[in-house]
Amino acid sequence: MSSSFHVHTFGCQMNVHDSDRMSELLRAHGFRDESDAERADVIILNTCSVREKAEQKLRSELGRLAAMKKLRGDLILVVAGCVAQQEGDKLLQREPALDLVIGPDNIAELPALLAHARAGGPPRTHAIFDVDAPRFLTASPAIGRTPVSAFVTTMKGCDERCSFCIVPYTRGPERYRPAAEIVAECRRFVEAGAREIVLLGQTVDSFRDPALPPPESDDPDESQFPHLLRAIAREVPALLRLRYTSPHPRHATESLSRAHRDLDVLARHVHLPVQSGSDAMLKRMIRRYTRAEYIERANRLKLARSALTLSTDVIVGFPGETDADFEATLSLVREVEFVSLFAFKYSPRPFTPALKLQGEVPEDVKDARLAALLSLGESLTAKNLAALVGTSQRVLVTGLGKTGGTLEGRTEANEIVHVSGAGDRDAIGKMIDVAIVRAFKHSLAGEISPSALAALPARSESSTRATLARSLPVLDH
Repeated sequence: MSSSFHVHTFGCQMNVHDSDRMSELLRAHGFRDESDAERADVIILNTCSVREKAEQKLRSELGRLAAMKKLRGDLILVVAGCVAQQEGDKLLQREPALDLVIGPDNIAELPALLAHARAGGPPRTHAIFDVDAPRFLTASPAIGRTPVSAFVTTMKGCDERCSFCIVPYTRGPERYRPAAEIVAECRRFVEAGAREIVLLGQTVDSFRDPALPPPESDDPDESQFPHLLRAIAREVPALLRLRYTSPHPRHATESLSRAHRDLDVLARHVHLPVQSGSDAMLKRMIRRYTRAEYIERANRLKLARSALTLSTDVIVGFPGETDADFEATLSLVREVEFVSLFAFKYSPRPFTPALKLQGEVPEDVKDARLAALLSLGESLTAKNLAALVGTSQRVLVTGLGKTGGTLEGRTEANEIVHVSGAGDRDAIGKMIDVAIVRAFKHSLAGEISPSALAALPARSESSTRATLARSLPVLDH
């Protein structure tokens, strides 16, 4: 009888991508998926360390699983991902129930390391960066397991060294995947049923093709990312939508804006993290752009394509942040008119330069600033969604809705739409015209006419199973 495994993913889309690759690898070595962790022979916690909250969730989960292991001595517990890379052997010392700690660059060794543990071997840590010979696990999409929206990694690591961020320590320096390999994987996903590709990278728009010479440009922030976007659009014509996350504003160059202008397949939405609207804070964060430069690049993207929208990430309570610094952030959010934002209180992370900064902001001040920023963000979201009521939107249907007879999808600008009148699964994976009839707090309600639904080509049973397998997941942060 084959062993079963269960993967619990914490954190970002990159972790979801890594969990997918781990699952494919284990299935190829005879393991089988188990949706219920209580029944799995191997439990893998794929972790995030960007914020302290994710680590707290990990500690809580490990405590629960350690109690489970006392009842099931043959259960194998694995911690993978960024906390594994960050803590290494210290994690084994603190958590005696653990059998394996494995870093993001060592996923390929997982089957062999599990065999070692199953044979009674002692707990091990394997967290070594593949800097000299980077390896990218190739996805093996298959009909029946391929979601409508699929993740494709373009790079790993980060060279930006923002003072608050632990990613360079847990993911290493930037290493890029050859463009030809990325394009080929996109093509395989589309052939297996995907209709949207989301390109992933810690600073996805810094991409350089290791198989080609650096781009010729007087702009030091120029990269080959726009060329990659054009190659995917050209070589994978059946792709319905192309997105990417998360870009760094430094690389939001004129050539990237031109790509948005020229490529219909690109979504009309960009998530462009700003972190602060204060030049003083941006300098202390080592973000390598000014407020004015960010606004210029954001506006250039918005002008490149009709109705293109922006969302962002913001940190409040960074060391030394004054009331005036915070007001500068609020004013930038208003000026750019983000349609949504993710806001977080500054969380001290190990090994980061920000630990040495003076000027700790009191917790109650952080709370008040976070509440004010989130309130502003919600008002901008409400304004954007309300403006779409009464319009017709092109919606890529990604799966079944949570209520009977509805489907769920996203507009070209990435708004979530709950579609009624389209309960037929033949619409999943299709781009359909939807009349927006209502705005909710974070999503829209829309309707498709019976005649439009009748015009949809029928899907095969296997293709329907593929698109129902998984839409974009809900993540633990």
